[in-house]
Amino acid sequence: MVDTMFVRTIVGIIGNVISFFLFLSPVPTFVKIFKQKTVQDFKADPYVTTLLNCAMWSLYGMPFVKPDSLLVITINGFGFFLELFYVAFFFFFSPWDKRRKLIITLLIEAVFFIGVLLITLLAFHAPPKRAMFVGLLCIIFNILMYAAPLTVMKMVIKTKSVKYMPFFLSLAGFCNGIVWTLYALLKFDINILIPNGLGSLSALVQLILYAIYYRTTNWDEDDDDQPPRGSHQDEFSEIQLSSKV
Repeated sequence: MVDTMFVRTIVGIIGNVISFFLFLSPVPTFVKIFKQKTVQDFKADPYVTTLLNCAMWSLYGMPFVKPDSLLVITINGFGFFLELFYVAFFFFFSPWDKRRKLIITLLIEAVFFIGVLLITLLAFHAPPKRAMFVGLLCIIFNILMYAAPLTVMKMVIKTKSVKYMPFFLSLAGFCNGIVWTLYALLKFDINILIPNGLGSLSALVQLILYAIYYRTTNWDEDDDDQPPRGSHQDEFSEIQLSSKV
């Protein structure tokens, strides 16, 4: 008989590998920023949001919150420091008004996270209760983050174009969601199951839309109604990780 925990570990490692490459998906954006020495129309919002998302899931995976969740910590720990690098990179090439907004946002996130950490440690004295509290916050946070891909999908339907919805990113998001959903089922974890189940469904809808509107997409035309690169497309890139642990 195959050991369930062994299978779960293998599945978690696969999930770590896929998430690793998803975290690297914004690299071309930062190469472009580096070459131009300015952020131009690019937004820091998705990177700042994903930074907090990784911090929350890293907290969830801690032994004093959710024991036996090392693979949750490894990928989100990596994601946290990578997103921190992205944010620092963005800060360096931003004008002062964007830097000021970024500093305020990071301070708010830091206060929020410290507050969650203190409540977790002081108000709840058993791992199951701590996991329920932090996990609920993670689920709510992930659901709120689904606004970005929904906006992109609405745009696809409206324009009948998948130009700003990369196929391989949607495919990777779907595979990643399925892997982490399986991980959650092997040792039932509702807090991991819900966001990844919803994330898988969201990515599946994206793939269906891609199949429907691929032929009607004009890949060469620059449509003024489409958002510039650095808005929805970059948000879409980062938010693919919103449900990934």
